[in-house]
Amino acid sequence: MRSTKQYVNLSHNKVENHLKTLQNEFEETVTPTDTVTYKLRQFFWSNFFGFVYHYFKSRFGKRYPYQSYPKDGDSGVYQIPENTTLALLSDWATDTVESDLVGRLAARYNTDYTLHLGDVYFVGAPKELRANFLNPDASWPWGKNGSLALSGNHEMYSNGRGYFEELLPRMGVDQAGVRVSQKAGFFCLENAHWRIIGLDTGYTSVRNPIMEILNPPDCRLKDVQIQWLKEQVKLGDPNDPRGIIFLSHHPVFSVFRNAFPKPGEQLRKILGNGDRPVAWIYGHEHRMVIYHTQNLPNSLTVHGRCIGHGGMPVELKAPETHDPIYFMDDRIRERLRRRNISYNGFAYLELKGPKALMKYIDMEDTMIFQESWRVENGAVIVEQADAT
Repeated sequence: MRSTKQYVNLSHNKVENHLKTLQNEFEETVTPTDTVTYKLRQFFWSNFFGFVYHYFKSRFGKRYPYQSYPKDGDSGVYQIPENTTLALLSDWATDTVESDLVGRLAARYNTDYTLHLGDVYFVGAPKELRANFLNPDASWPWGKNGSLALSGNHEMYSNGRGYFEELLPRMGVDQAGVRVSQKAGFFCLENAHWRIIGLDTGYTSVRNPIMEILNPPDCRLKDVQIQWLKEQVKLGDPNDPRGIIFLSHHPVFSVFRNAFPKPGEQLRKILGNGDRPVAWIYGHEHRMVIYHTQNLPNSLTVHGRCIGHGGMPVELKAPETHDPIYFMDDRIRERLRRRNISYNGFAYLELKGPKALMKYIDMEDTMIFQESWRVENGAVIVEQADAT
């Protein structure tokens, strides 16, 4: 298990994240009784040559082929019961005491489904995926009827191979008594009143270093994902009265860092009407924030919810402006490396017919915020929202 201090002030610099992964692998190969000479030799071979090899392979090598639906008779659209519970976690996979605590706490809620909104640290390497999700002692809270996972940018730091080859085959949902494995980085869970649509913004969040300078990634939805939304999900159907809950790793709106508005602009073109409010839950930023409803330019009307506080240290920082924020968990839990750290946690979503209840629960099993929604002619209406 890793130390939380390793993650404090962690940047999105790919070199730093690859070095962190190699450092952890090196520390697992030596013991306190090893000689200094042995440690230096191992460090030189595993860290220097290992870093050069893995970094250039990941940053300049070919990305894992993009996967999409339909595939093998699977449309990526799955039916869920009218009354359903889900646990939503984001930026959770750090393999720390805190992530372990949050994962085991979410498991105690025994939800029908569990969803990870992306980021396996440091670089989504196969070993990191196994430590967080797949090993016998891993603490991922498997849902009774299934678990699904989106990709963040960190999975793509290693070209997505671990995510697509190791994690997705183990993810999946029950359909008519048969477990259907997840085959692509996006999905739709739906019933008569709600559609929960997981969007893949991770695959297009990373490019090779030269292209990132010339044309920075904008997390756009790839054309095949747009085609899936139109043809399989039938997202643009004007006669569909169901409420829409979008999930993604990257934020469509933020007052802390750069947001990624491109997916919202693409969805506006499909839906046609940007005035119909939708819920949009995301991570990427390591904090828990409830935003006022935003009518985003050339995009959608969004109830934005950031739940990127799953496992990474929640470093408290001031927003650019407080005006769009309805609620933010800014309690100080501890000090690490001269930084104020808040609480980790997850979101609990309960669907009951046209109603929905969202509870935001911290690592100490304290519900810090609760809100209720209803769907009305396709619009998601926030009925009540209160800090507890």
